[in-house]
Amino acid sequence: MSDDEGGEEYLFKVVIIGDSAVGKSNLLSRYARNEFHPHSKATIGVEFQTQSMEIDGKEVKAQIWDTAGQERFRAVTSAYYRGAVGALVVYDITRRTTFDSIGRWLDELKTHSDTSIVKMLVGNKSDLKNIRAVSVEEAKTLAETEGLFFMETSALNSTNVRQAFESVIKEIYGNMSRKVLNSDDAYKAELSGNRINLVKNGEDDPSSYQFFSCCSR
Repeated sequence: MSDDEGGEEYLFKVVIIGDSAVGKSNLLSRYARNEFHPHSKATIGVEFQTQSMEIDGKEVKAQIWDTAGQERFRAVTSAYYRGAVGALVVYDITRRTTFDSIGRWLDELKTHSDTSIVKMLVGNKSDLKNIRAVSVEEAKTLAETEGLFFMETSALNSTNVRQAFESVIKEIYGNMSRKVLNSDDAYKAELSGNRINLVKNGEDDPSSYQFFSCCSR
C-alpha cells in the first residue's frame, strides 16, 4: 500500500491453538490459499501465513501462526505466543476430548500472552454435524463464561472460515483504535518494524512511546 494520506499499515500476530488433528492447518490453508488437503500430515516446523485486508482505509496485515505440530508433545513454547494479539482456539465438534482440552489451551494463553488478546473459540468440522459430539449450546456457554467469541467452521467446505479470521482481525484493530483514542488525541499509531507504536505527535523521544504489540517473525 502506498504511503498516501491515511495509508498506515498494521501488522497483527494471530496464533491458532488446539489439540492435534482438529484442523488448524486446514483452516489456515483454506483462509490463506483457499486450499484443503484431506490427508494432510501434521505440521512440522514453524508455519505462518500473512494475509492483508483493508479496514477504515488502512492496510491491516495478519501474520497467522500454526502450532507446527508442537501440540502433540504439549510443548508449545512461549516464543510461539510472543507478540500475539489474537488467538483462534480450535476444537473438533466430533471429538469430545478436543473440546475438553480448551481449558488447558486457555490457561496457556493466560500464561504466555497479554490479557487483552482477542480470543475466538472455533468449533471446526461443522460439515460433520451428523456425528457431532459437542453441541452449539454447550460451546456458546463456554465462550460466554470465558469471554470468547464463538463460531463453528468447516475447513472442508469453507463455512465461516474467512468470517472467523476476519472477525478476530477486526476486533484487534478496533481494540487498537480505542487504545489510541483513549490515550489522548496527541497520540497516533505507527508501525515500526514489526511493532505497532503509539507515538506522541511531535515527539521522537522513545520514552513517549506506548507499545501496543510486537509481532516477531
